[in-house]
Amino acid sequence: MIIKINPINPQLRLIRKVAEVLRGGGIIAYPTDTIYGLGCDLYQKDAIKRIHHLKRHNKNKRLSIICADLKDISKYAYVPDYAYRIMKSLVPGPYTFILEATKLVPKIMLTNQKTVGIRVPDNKISLALVKELEHPIITTSVTKPDEGLYNDPEEIAQMFGKSLDLVIDGGTIVAEHSSIIDLTGDRPRILRAGKGDVSFISEGSEG
Repeated sequence: MIIKINPINPQLRLIRKVAEVLRGGGIIAYPTDTIYGLGCDLYQKDAIKRIHHLKRHNKNKRLSIICADLKDISKYAYVPDYAYRIMKSLVPGPYTFILEATKLVPKIMLTNQKTVGIRVPDNKISLALVKELEHPIITTSVTKPDEGLYNDPEEIAQMFGKSLDLVIDGGTIVAEHSSIIDLTGDRPRILRAGKGDVSFISEGSEG
């Protein structure tokens, strides 16, 4: 099923419909400010397993979560003071922050390092979903067999078929990975330079 949602002013009745699919353990494809992602409710363990299967992930492959804002992030990750200052200047935006996870994050989500990737994307549809659900949703990129990125919802629906419970059509986007910044140490480290500008981080701190 494809649901077309206005990317500028998401219709609340449609957002609520998608949230019900997520609460029921469904998997969706939805737009962010960087890519179309696969997502599910953070607390639906079987749905997370299905995403691992679809992505052919091993258990130590990190999945990220989408939070509504900085206050939301602090529930699911330990945020050092310097990290808070950095994130405050960058969210919402095309960044994934690696932080030490709190106990609210299910173990199935965690790597051996007990860290979690967290995003607050500059996308009204994904943020509206998180706010309606009242807790984070999983996000992982929808990649093609040749490792390219899907940017068209119709193509995603054709590729995944019944493996997905719902596809949100939020329009065609310019697909590019987020920049990943590790904030678990004493200073930030760039793990991947993507759509978000990371020039403010000195070369000496890159990972």
